[in-house]
Amino acid sequence: MRFFMSTLALLLLGVLPASAEPTTVLTCGKLLDVNTRTILDKQLITIDQDRITSIRSGDRYEGEAQVIDLSEHTCLPGLIDMHVHLMVAYSTAYELDKIRLGPPDLALLAAWNAELTLMAGFTTVRDLGDRADVTVALRNAIAKGIATGPRVFTSGMPLSSTGGHDDPTNGYRAGLRRDPGPVEGIINGPVDARKAVRQRYKNGADLIKISATGGVLSQAKSGQNSQLFKDELDAIVATAKAYGFKVAAHAHGVEGMQLAIRAGVASIEHGSLMDADTMRLMKQHDTYLVPTIMAGNFVTEKAKIDGYFPEMVRPKAAAIGPQIQATFGRAYQAGVKIAFGTDTGVSAHGDNAQEFSLMVEAGMPPMEAIVSATKNAADLLGKSDHLGSISVGKYADVIAVRGNPIEDITLLEHIGFVMKDGIIYKTE
Repeated sequence: MRFFMSTLALLLLGVLPASAEPTTVLTCGKLLDVNTRTILDKQLITIDQDRITSIRSGDRYEGEAQVIDLSEHTCLPGLIDMHVHLMVAYSTAYELDKIRLGPPDLALLAAWNAELTLMAGFTTVRDLGDRADVTVALRNAIAKGIATGPRVFTSGMPLSSTGGHDDPTNGYRAGLRRDPGPVEGIINGPVDARKAVRQRYKNGADLIKISATGGVLSQAKSGQNSQLFKDELDAIVATAKAYGFKVAAHAHGVEGMQLAIRAGVASIEHGSLMDADTMRLMKQHDTYLVPTIMAGNFVTEKAKIDGYFPEMVRPKAAAIGPQIQATFGRAYQAGVKIAFGTDTGVSAHGDNAQEFSLMVEAGMPPMEAIVSATKNAADLLGKSDHLGSISVGKYADVIAVRGNPIEDITLLEHIGFVMKDGIIYKTE
């Protein structure tokens, strides 16, 4: 008990006891504290193995450790992108690649994209939908140190309805159009829904991703119609809760969003056509919005190019894409909780930080945009004890930029230093 009380006292003072000298010390010219939403001058961050052991004022460390001089930089927590697709790199060949590329090809592509993402300063991502559980294997490989990338939380294969946004056979000719079931994420009724969630538990997923409405890039007519019934949504969320999963719901249209929110999903992804009533409902249910403005801008621009999208996709992209940024701005002003997400894989991997300037352009202050990609994202993950801020006891995920990102949010598009789990992956 005496040791526990001593440790608690040290934690409250911002110092974690270590068995020896810290392995690494970062001397930060400035430190962005997302907990207090302030920037602190001249801070020393000491790290023992993969954890932060102390944070204190100063510009010089006396002792035996690897000292990294970031005195010209602002140190921030590692960024978190709550909506990526590591095995996707969208192009005009996307539909053909669904047939042409197999799991080995996708695994190599995902590993390449994961490294690009880490070097861009994103030390944690949530992958919302793959094929053949490629990102489950990638997550494990990164955790073992045999691949380089961010910490991955993955849904594996998403859940949808027959012909819905994530039906993997949409657009195929009759000879190839199978009738996939719960193992592949296609459900029709509560029994299928429960089996599909349990299958993801068996496959090693970290959360559940569902398509509550139609989507833009799928080979299906509607981009916004509700595609899961109340009993199906209730079965998904209840089963997910029993297995310790949170549920992320892709949704563009209001009806599907409201059904998913009432069922108890943790987040709405995109939320493109969200109205004021839906925003009020999200606040009542404490539901996060993950806006993915970059994806909206991407499909808006590509819809202007003849032949870039299939004809089934092009009108949906032109109608839905332009609305995401303005909807996000209204949702933020209404007090909806926001977690950062890009839908990268639609746009290019490594460009994730461009989302920040779009959020600021829509009316979110730079500090709040950064909080959405750190503290808020960790809260949505359910990992606030370990991630989301530079704090004693948390993982040593630290990035740094020259200058002050609160004054110029685009600085986050040029990360000069990346540390994850106390290991330096990039330094100027």
